[in-house]
Amino acid sequence: MTPDEMASTHAAAFTQSRPWSASEFESLLENAFTHYVGDARCFALYQVIAGQAELLTIATHPSVQRQGLALQTMRNWHKRAAALHTSRAFLDVAADNEPAIALYKRCGYHRCGMRPNYYPRETGLKADALVMECRLP
Repeated sequence: MTPDEMASTHAAAFTQSRPWSASEFESLLENAFTHYVGDARCFALYQVIAGQAELLTIATHPSVQRQGLALQTMRNWHKRAAALHTSRAFLDVAADNEPAIALYKRCGYHRCGMRPNYYPRETGLKADALVMECRLP
């Protein structure tokens, strides 16, 4: 996948917060610790550092949502991260993003912290970020 493809899918999927630009994806992908799985329909971008993995973003194009792609993408990045000798995975999710929270719980994540007023919204308000973690196989 190219940074442009990632940015396009991200922009289509992220309507409540600012989507990431192609240059932001390009910069992240230049880092040796950053990896991705998926394609233009659904992808996950993650980092593996010092035995821990962090999901940076996951995006599913709206035209293919509710087809199980995000669940499969989560499982794929977990497998790849585990192959890089990681034992735990972390992520942040907006507290008002119920579909994403349900997906993460289905993947074995539980809440381990919170960042108040973390995600800016178009209304000027900010949504809390839930910090979630899970053990990798």
